[in-house]
Amino acid sequence: MITSIRMVNFKNFADETVRTGPFTVIVGSNASGKSNVRDAFRFLHGVGRGYTLNEVVSGKWGSGGHREWQPMRGAANEIVRLGTNTNSLGVGSLFSLHVDVEVDETTVHYSITIEYDPVQSRYQVVHEKVCDQAQAIYETRSGGDGSHRIDLCDGSLIELDPGKPVLTQLNSPISGSPDRVPAVAKLAEAFANMRFWDLSPELMRHSAYPSTPLGDRGENLPAVLENLCADSKLESTLVSWLQALTPMDVSKLDFWRDPTTQVHLRLCENNGRKVSADSASDGTLRFLAMLAVLLGRDPPKLCFFEEIDVGIHAARQWLLLELIEAQSAKRGIQIVTTTHSPEMLTYASDRTFEHVSVVCRTEDADDAVIRPVAGLYNARELRKSGELMGSLLSEGWMENAVSFAEHERDEEGHER
Repeated sequence: MITSIRMVNFKNFADETVRTGPFTVIVGSNASGKSNVRDAFRFLHGVGRGYTLNEVVSGKWGSGGHREWQPMRGAANEIVRLGTNTNSLGVGSLFSLHVDVEVDETTVHYSITIEYDPVQSRYQVVHEKVCDQAQAIYETRSGGDGSHRIDLCDGSLIELDPGKPVLTQLNSPISGSPDRVPAVAKLAEAFANMRFWDLSPELMRHSAYPSTPLGDRGENLPAVLENLCADSKLESTLVSWLQALTPMDVSKLDFWRDPTTQVHLRLCENNGRKVSADSASDGTLRFLAMLAVLLGRDPPKLCFFEEIDVGIHAARQWLLLELIEAQSAKRGIQIVTTTHSPEMLTYASDRTFEHVSVVCRTEDADDAVIRPVAGLYNARELRKSGELMGSLLSEGWMENAVSFAEHERDEEGHER
């Protein structure tokens, strides 16, 4: 499980850390930087998948001409925070990510510093390190001639490609690669085993070929649900959650094939009425897709949902939270979501509340800051007193509390 990500000169963060738990909620106003946190996770995901840095940023095409990896949001030179200084050689700009991951009950730390060369429009690693609580597992060093080398824990040296993170180069068949360092492989696996969901009801209404997986926008939902409902216990669980969410008296999910063998979805009610996916509400389809992710076979270890509450009635968002918190604990799925919903904070459990962070830009500042809501002035006391945290979000109290705290600090970051 990823427990924290520190972002230095990344997007609109000068030096900020988001601390994550089993279920992490990120709140903040529009354009504050919530999606930039998602981009940091995506960057690590691209690293874990073994892409070069340029592929992580600009996208990757498969051999069949399809888009294998979507590019990062924004232009290539917008990954580095605006106004970042060039390096000591007067070339390019630097940003870094520093991540703590729990691996086999041990915290493994991964850090990577990357330079963007605007002349050649190229990214390259200038420093990378993996260490556990006891020692450094590997650390790289770059030469003035553009070379990139790694010092292994046994003192040996390997020449590497600076355009690709070492983390996945060591998992490739490189001469002298140390198979005795399982933490490196497990760290890469943790980054690779992420999914990012930005669900589109329009796409979920479309039919799908049998056994196709769920897409990042919810594509192929009918085929995924058909596969899940082959297990009668899973189908019963899906239906019970759906009955709790909607006033529909859903008795089962029904599937039919058209002449091209594509799967179509219908919701069957006890009175015999069948409602097609075309007629189902946006919120119902989004909820079904989340059920498919959280209840399905072999879920990703980390799921990042954009605006998870969209389309879910405020009076039923407690149900969504109950589902997420239960499945996260039961199946070991780490879930991160952004939200604008006050109800999400009102209904959150005490454990979830400890992993709610607010992202905001303080007055007269270009950079964004991230602060745990539980650490804001009097926040825990307000919650214990019965004050609805959701109302504090909608009234802008959290951003005001962050601004107040930041103004209490001097230029060196110490409290006055």
